[in-house]
Amino acid sequence: MAYEYRPMRSLIYVDCVREEYRHRLQHWLYAMHIPDSISKFGPYVTKYAFYNALPTPPEGDRFGTRRMQMTEHYWMLNEMVPEMNINVFTERMPVEVLRWQGMIPDDGADLSHEANMDGDVHRSSGGGNMPPFVFAHVPINWEEDFKGAGRTLDDGPNYRWQFVVEWPEEEAGEEWFYHTLVPYFQKRKEVNRFVSSKIYHDVVGCTFHRLVEMWFDGPEEWYKVAVEGTKEMEKPSWAQQEKFPFLKSNFNIVGMFLTDMANSDNLTQYCGYITMR
Repeated sequence: MAYEYRPMRSLIYVDCVREEYRHRLQHWLYAMHIPDSISKFGPYVTKYAFYNALPTPPEGDRFGTRRMQMTEHYWMLNEMVPEMNINVFTERMPVEVLRWQGMIPDDGADLSHEANMDGDVHRSSGGGNMPPFVFAHVPINWEEDFKGAGRTLDDGPNYRWQFVVEWPEEEAGEEWFYHTLVPYFQKRKEVNRFVSSKIYHDVVGCTFHRLVEMWFDGPEEWYKVAVEGTKEMEKPSWAQQEKFPFLKSNFNIVGMFLTDMANSDNLTQYCGYITMR
């Protein structure tokens, strides 16, 4: 047996394609998915948390903003090695969950005949004409610190813009990141914190190249910097859209806007699906 001790962090960006589905998706996440997940990986995950997505700011759609939640894990073992394949219980994952998240077409097709999916099948869904399911593994700590070291909780609450990017051309994209994007955001006074890490490709086959997080005082400050301030930014040769971030929304850039605090730190706070009276 060759279990792999590999401390790392993972992020999942969960979308909700219609408000009609938000309560259904939340019910599945809290009533079914949390207990299934803890039962499976409780012995080797040290943090498992949900962060609610903040409302999408003006023009945020072109940045690949997802609208439900970010799911965070801190892993001690690599769950994707062959030795971890046998699960005594299968996760409850109805195929409708894919529709609610936008992984399959929201076309009204009857899915009642579809069987429950296991987690690995679900996490490999999307792609092609549908947005990819983002399950990104990164080092357990941030790799690059571009701005704001020394900030504390006393400096105030943060409006966090967190996103992943997949460059159409990796070498050219990375050069543009270091020589254009980083200097621009470093010099903007509205940016309070700016960190980034490369994404592991060998865990679940995630094709995104980089995770980025920036902090602002609020959505108005974000808008001044990311929308108004980038209007004159030169378009790179590999651009997929005319305006910054120049990447195909929801395919080559995916992210969301978050607060500092987890809505549910599941390993320490989850007490079951207790309903309103």
